[in-house]
Amino acid sequence: MLSGEGPWQLPGPWRLLLLGDGSPTRHLRLLTGHEVKVTLIAMQPEPTADKSAPQEVSELKPPLLRRQVWLTCGPHTLAWAESWWNHDEAEKHLHNRNQPIWDSLTKGRSELFREVDGLALVTADWLESKFCRTGPFWSRHYRFFRQERELTVIREVFNPELETWLGPAPRKELQICS
Repeated sequence: MLSGEGPWQLPGPWRLLLLGDGSPTRHLRLLTGHEVKVTLIAMQPEPTADKSAPQEVSELKPPLLRRQVWLTCGPHTLAWAESWWNHDEAEKHLHNRNQPIWDSLTKGRSELFREVDGLALVTADWLESKFCRTGPFWSRHYRFFRQERELTVIREVFNPELETWLGPAPRKELQICS
């Protein structure tokens, strides 16, 4: 994904949201005109990475914590996100657990690098219930790096309601061009 090649079947605004290295919480605020509210679902020890976790989670130094949140803008629940952290890094960076990760990590204007590792379409009844939409839903996962080492792995799943602001997006497997 780092090369920026494909998937060209996605409209430009969706490519920017899914493949761009900007802050999704900032994008959601700019799109909707509402502040992003982060609702913490859980933040707990993750003794072993779940089979459905991105493979990049294995690059983080244990012990791990897993954080899960809903992102809402006004009345709109627009994303669900989860992140995996080394316990000590989480304690160091996530003082306000209801604050967007980007805000926590860029305090003091520290250098940060994001690498998008994958896109997927996901389906889950609990997402359909919360989003009030049927799946599949666009998802991406990426890592943040600081000083050339992995800081966290984040997966985000986006509500198709974003089509209100971004235009329609196909919800079928895409061909990746290289």
